[in-house]
Amino acid sequence: MIDHLICDCDGVLVDSEIIADRVLLQVLAEHFPGIDFRPAVKTAFGQQTSRFLSHLETKFDITMPAGFVDVIEARVSAELAKSVGPIAGVRRALQCVSLPVAVVSNSRMERVRSSVRRAGLDEICGARVFSAEQVARPKPFPDVYLFAAKSLGVAPERCLVVEDSVAGLTAARAAGMMTIAFVGASHIPSGYAQVLRDTGITRIIETMEELPALVEAGTRGDFGDVRS
Repeated sequence: MIDHLICDCDGVLVDSEIIADRVLLQVLAEHFPGIDFRPAVKTAFGQQTSRFLSHLETKFDITMPAGFVDVIEARVSAELAKSVGPIAGVRRALQCVSLPVAVVSNSRMERVRSSVRRAGLDEICGARVFSAEQVARPKPFPDVYLFAAKSLGVAPERCLVVEDSVAGLTAARAAGMMTIAFVGASHIPSGYAQVLRDTGITRIIETMEELPALVEAGTRGDFGDVRS
C-alpha cells in the first residue's frame, strides 16, 4: 500500500532540464572556449550541478573558477524565471491523485520553490518541498528521500516516487521506495524508456494523464513487492 506520492521537480513538474542544459553549455563555452561539452551535458540531467562540474574537471583536466556553481545557478534561475513552464497535464494529474504530494529535488531550495509556484502547485504541495541542500549527499544517494520520509512521518516503503533520471530513480529505490519513471519531458532522449527497461524499471509513463490510474493501483496494493 502507498501513503504518499513524491515527485522530482525538474523534468517531472516543470520542463526545465532543457533550459538548464542550454544555459550550462553557454556558461561553459564562455569560460572554456574550444572544448565541446555537448555530449557530457546530455548526461547531466538528474545530477547536482556541483557534482557534475567535478566530473567535468576530471574528464577534461580543467579547473572551474571560484564560485562557478553560483554563477551557473544564477543564470539558470534567471532563464527559468522567464521561460520555464509546467509539464503538460501535471497539475490536473496531481489534482486527480488521492494521496498527499511532496517534492524532492537535487536543485537548490529557492529554485525548487520557484518552480513549484510557476507550475501552479503551491496548494497541492504546500510546505512538503525538500532539497538536497538539506542532506549530506544528493541523489543518486537516498539521503534526501529518507529525510523527506522522516519529515513527512511516513515509512519509505509506503512512498511512491515519480522521477525522470536514473540518478533519481536509483536514489528512491535505495531508500526503499516504489518508483514510476516519467519520460515525457522535452530533454528526454530517444530510446530512453528502453534504457530504463533494461535496468529493471517497469512502471514507465510518457504523459501525466497516465499517472492517476497508476497511483491508484499502488494505493490498492497492486504493485506487490515490485519496487520499480
